[in-house]
Amino acid sequence: MPIVGAISDTHGLLRPEVLKLFKSVDLILHAGDIGDPQILEQLTVLAPTIAVRGNNDRGEWARRIPESRQIDVGGISIFMIHDVKEIAAWSHSGADVILSGHSHKPSIERRGGILYLNPGSAGPRRFKLPVSVARITVSKSQATARLIEIRI
Repeated sequence: MPIVGAISDTHGLLRPEVLKLFKSVDLILHAGDIGDPQILEQLTVLAPTIAVRGNNDRGEWARRIPESRQIDVGGISIFMIHDVKEIAAWSHSGADVILSGHSHKPSIERRGGILYLNPGSAGPRRFKLPVSVARITVSKSQATARLIEIRI
């Protein structure tokens, strides 16, 4: 039963609370606006880490990160993109989960049999939105997600 840590919009800040929350995950997915390549290096120490590039990820390091990806985890397909509003430009056929960021608003929603997950922002607080991450649990080819607010 794979457990996936989902994170987005760190904007160069990796909070120690995230390191504790992701200590026991099997995989980490970063949905963009990473802000600094060291964020990915620190996450990779905890678990294999896969990322997509966000609109604020710039520079040579960021150009090596794709804008979207589709991966298989425990028999489910996860499509990753930073801004879900841009999904029409990408092929995501067969996706069971769509993981995005960008809005900084954490949300879990099922639409048309697809789980849409935005873990929110784990970096600097924006407006009055919570600082959060998510966990995805895959069991029997089904994915469930849980948002985790980080109290700061």
